[in-house]
Formats: sequence, C-alpha cells, structure tokens
Amino acid sequence: MNTQEIADRLALKKLVDLFSNYSDTKENDKQVQLFTPNGRVNIINDGEVTFTLDGREAILNAFSSSMDDYSAVFHMSGQQTVSFKDATHADGIAYNYVTLVKTNDQGQAVTTNEGVRYQDQYEKIDGQWYIAERNSNFIWHTEEVH
Repeated sequence: MNTQEIADRLALKKLVDLFSNYSDTKENDKQVQLFTPNGRVNIINDGEVTFTLDGREAILNAFSSSMDDYSAVFHMSGQQTVSFKDATHADGIAYNYVTLVKTNDQGQAVTTNEGVRYQDQYEKIDGQWYIAERNSNFIWHTEEVH
C-alpha cells in the first residue's frame, strides 16, 4: 500500500464516520454535502429497494423530515472495506448499529435498534472524496417500548 492509498482509505473512513456523526446531531445540511451533487441513496428493506433519493436536495428533504420525530439518534460505525476501481472511484461496505428514540402517543419512550449495511460507491472530485451512491440495507431491527 502506498501513501496515497493510505490517505484515501483514511479519507473514506472519515467520510463514512461524518455521515453518522451528522445524522446523530441532525446536521442534515452538512450530511448532504458528503454526497456528490447528483448522489443517490437507495433504501433497502427486506432485500427490496423501497425508495430512491436522487440528488442532494431530495436527500436533504428526506433525511431532515425522517429525523423530526426522534429525540435521540445514535450511530455506531463498524468495519469498513474499500476496493479502488481507479484513482477517483471506489466501492465500499460499511456497517452501522443505529439506535433511534422517540415518544409514542401514550407518552412512552420507544427505542428502535437497527443493523444497517451500507454498500457505497465513492467518487473523488477535486481531491475530495464523496458518496456517489449509497445502498442503505436495513438488515434487522428491534423495537422496545418503555
């Protein structure tokens, strides 16, 4: 591994981690800037794409509104693997453990835990790595009312 590949791998890890950090702090305006201008997000449940978001504006609108009901959002980033296609394109897989907390109509806290596998395509533009496409595969979830 040469120094450029090491630098790129560190930059891609930071990119994936910032996505989670900005989600947790609900800084969706910063989060959407991690995508290419025409970036795409595919949401996958039970192995099927349930909806697709094309472009930063669509991603921002969906991410912002989907977090409104939650009083707490927590992502724990796990392993990430990266395969380089060339100097400006790469594929990656990253795992997240996600916890979401909201209050239901009865005033009870509802905690949802999810296992998410992100299959990403990355693109380096003007020396900066971005997410070009993210397949968000929600593999499992549990819900607890307390």
